[in-house]
Amino acid sequence: MLNGAVPRRVRPSRVPSGLPQVYGALTYTDEARAALLAHKERGALGLAAPLGEVLARAVERASRATGTSAPAAPVLGGSPVGAGCRSVRRPASILLVPVPSMRRAVAGRGHDPVRRMAREAAAVLRGEGMAAQVLPVLCLRRRVVDQAGLSAAERTANLAGALEMVPGGVRLLGGGRVVLVDDVMTTGATLAEASRALGGVAAAAVLAVRSVE
Repeated sequence: MLNGAVPRRVRPSRVPSGLPQVYGALTYTDEARAALLAHKERGALGLAAPLGEVLARAVERASRATGTSAPAAPVLGGSPVGAGCRSVRRPASILLVPVPSMRRAVAGRGHDPVRRMAREAAAVLRGEGMAAQVLPVLCLRRRVVDQAGLSAAERTANLAGALEMVPGGVRLLGGGRVVLVDDVMTTGATLAEASRALGGVAAAAVLAVRSVE
């Protein structure tokens, strides 16, 4: 199920306003659901590595959609920077921003599954020579109800204005390719709200998608 996943551009059946380009690695089949729930709810932390490897493929594909480059870095050596010196372009960092879990959910599970998978994905990308890091700069500013069973409209209303950036988040996100990261996209409401809180981002990556056009 996890081998050979090919990330692709995906959309919910009704695209919410502000949804970035989303790239998903898997369809939410029974196998994908079982693996995600085992990691998320049943403490199967060993699954974080293979899930993160699959997520890394979606993150890599999403990062290419952002079109953001890091600023050029001057070449420093035996000569002073100036006439006759050339500059090189640093590889743009891929900045993975995980969608935050509710505090009570993290406390109940004993871990934050999306952040854990994002860290594994970043480690995979670094192992392949890419500059990647996880920046948990989003937080919940108010309580929301569990999304399970809610319609698309109810999910949008439930999450409206629920997320915000931590102090200093804008500075941390400068100079890199920002990719929102979540485990499953259903209606896209969560990713749309996360993008709003960040001031608008170009792309997001998810492990699995429940419904696409």
